[in-house]
Amino acid sequence: MPRLTVDDLKKIKEQYKSTLTLREGGYRAKITVHMGTCGIAAGARDVMDALLDEMAASDTKDVIVTTSGCAGLCSREPMATVEIINEAPVKYCYLDPEKIKKIFKEHVQGGKVVEEYALVVGSETSY
Repeated sequence: MPRLTVDDLKKIKEQYKSTLTLREGGYRAKITVHMGTCGIAAGARDVMDALLDEMAASDTKDVIVTTSGCAGLCSREPMATVEIINEAPVKYCYLDPEKIKKIFKEHVQGGKVVEEYALVVGSETSY
């Protein structure tokens, strides 16, 4: 077996943390709508409302929706991050109500990343 590097260990830690966080709450997915002032000014509230409406209409119970502050890419707002257990997180940009509905249906419910709206796949770390 090859020796593990520090980067390998960091990746394992991040994968474990994201999986554990979702499983502890009984959710299979988490959607974070980035709602810093830049996101709100760009329309993040409308994106959040559309997402919550779509979830209510489909009676989805195993997905948690959260908010965060600015993701650091103000020019790409509104943005959302989709995390599904055992998959890399996907950050979506330039969203509007119709785009988030498509992301919810195709990615969260259907398991297929909506590449046309995706900015990046994977996790960032602070170390």
